[in-house]
Amino acid sequence: MTIPELHSHFLKSNGFSTDTRTLKKGALFFCLKGENFNGNVFAQKAIEAGASFVIFDDLDYQPKAENAIHVNDSLACLQALASYHRKQFDIPVIGLTGSNGKTTSKELIYSVLSQQYRVHATKGNLNNHIGVPLTLLGINNDTQIALIEMGANHQKEIAFLSELAQPTMGYITNFGKAHLEGFGGIEGVIKGKSELYDFLRERKGKALINGNDSLQLQQSKGLDNILFGSKKDNHYQIENALDTNAYCTALFEGVTIKSQLTGSYNFDNINAAISLGMIFSLSIEKIKQGIEAYLPANNRSQWTKTEKNRILLDAYNANPTSMKAAINAFASQKALHKTVILGDMLELGDYAAAEHQSIVRLVKAANFNEIILVGPLFSSTTKEDGLHYFTTTVALKKHLQNNPIQESTILIKGSRGIALEQLLDEL
Repeated sequence: MTIPELHSHFLKSNGFSTDTRTLKKGALFFCLKGENFNGNVFAQKAIEAGASFVIFDDLDYQPKAENAIHVNDSLACLQALASYHRKQFDIPVIGLTGSNGKTTSKELIYSVLSQQYRVHATKGNLNNHIGVPLTLLGINNDTQIALIEMGANHQKEIAFLSELAQPTMGYITNFGKAHLEGFGGIEGVIKGKSELYDFLRERKGKALINGNDSLQLQQSKGLDNILFGSKKDNHYQIENALDTNAYCTALFEGVTIKSQLTGSYNFDNINAAISLGMIFSLSIEKIKQGIEAYLPANNRSQWTKTEKNRILLDAYNANPTSMKAAINAFASQKALHKTVILGDMLELGDYAAAEHQSIVRLVKAANFNEIILVGPLFSSTTKEDGLHYFTTTVALKKHLQNNPIQESTILIKGSRGIALEQLLDEL
């Protein structure tokens, strides 16, 4: 079966699925496989659950049905179908990548643009070689703007995802020390993320650029750029400040916009959303509504009040750049007693030891009331007086049961794999 033929079946189907637990009757089912799973095992189950077609690539699990389609690679088939589907729509497609702030920027942009348009955006962080195709297949005839988040942990990945998504406009949040192991250092990060610029340059697309970021300006030369920032010569001049409660505000064309985000590292995320609102001709009132309505969730810069403490939970992910930004922002906050709980930063490879030691020096110099470091990487750094070290989140949780923290403002920041959100029950 050809991709155009499969696409015609897709249009008549009840959607698509890669998980029999969420499979709807009449939907296409793709049997995907990875290092620790093989979706082909569930091919027959998908047939029995009423899938319109099952696409499989392992003959050892061939279903007994005429509507089972054997292909060489189910993932490649999914990607080809998504690419074909994307090309059926002549709509603005915004490609979004960067080392930090991708998902927050995406959610803010979605909140703004949705005030006026029907926007289809990446759900959660489905931003990789599987997530992007799944997102693209969700575009339909009602979609007026598509917002596609693209993540990467090695070079050539953004180039591949750009070919799938075919963005007409792009925004790179920043270049930071994320996935250093896969990218091969910060220069590799810059080159890898800039693949979005390369795609846009070749296709004569537009790029939204943070005019305060010299690296972004340098990497985006030769593009049709739209600039935002504090400089007067930017297309959109925006001033930022923290209010008395440390929430981010923006002053744009005489209007003050108050967000529910804390930390100056969120200024650029807010400013990008404001700028895209202007690019797509929203009124400042609608832009303001969109920014102010967004409430952070999913363990990203999320404030939580418990019976004992006030907590800033930022435990979804961490890398040296975002960790330093979070520490500096927290240090500027006003609170009588501050506690910092930091978890290991993963995927740093040979850079891990030096980067963790650098964070230890930074957090110690900030003079917080209590500093707790969690994970084998932080535990392998040079021990500093007054700092508390735990090799696992479970070990710290047990400690907190007997040594509770009370009446403190707490920053929790670490990589997803450390699962620091498990500490909330004890805080």
